[in-house]
Amino acid sequence: MAYAIIQTGGKQFRVTEGEVVRVPSITAEVGSSVEFDVLVSGDGDQISIGAPVLDGPRVTGTVLEHGRAAKIIVFKKKRRKQYKKTHGHRQDFTAVRIDSIGA
Repeated sequence: MAYAIIQTGGKQFRVTEGEVVRVPSITAEVGSSVEFDVLVSGDGDQISIGAPVLDGPRVTGTVLEHGRAAKIIVFKKKRRKQYKKTHGHRQDFTAVRIDSIGA
């Protein structure tokens, strides 16, 4: 089974064809096609490593949806000082279905 490691939004993801991956928010319309640079490509025992990216292969995907992840609560406290602070954060994401991994 072929796989690739792509980079987008400052993060790296290991993807295969047909997989749906949540990447940091991309400015693309729902239903549009997007391409990603490939850092590492592999198929069985054969592995290609880029420096930093591979020249030939590209990963193509289709944007399925834009959304926000579940809320993460950040709580700060200092003992004996009556200092408490609560913050919430929701990260924006884009769901992308990987259509092809190839040259």
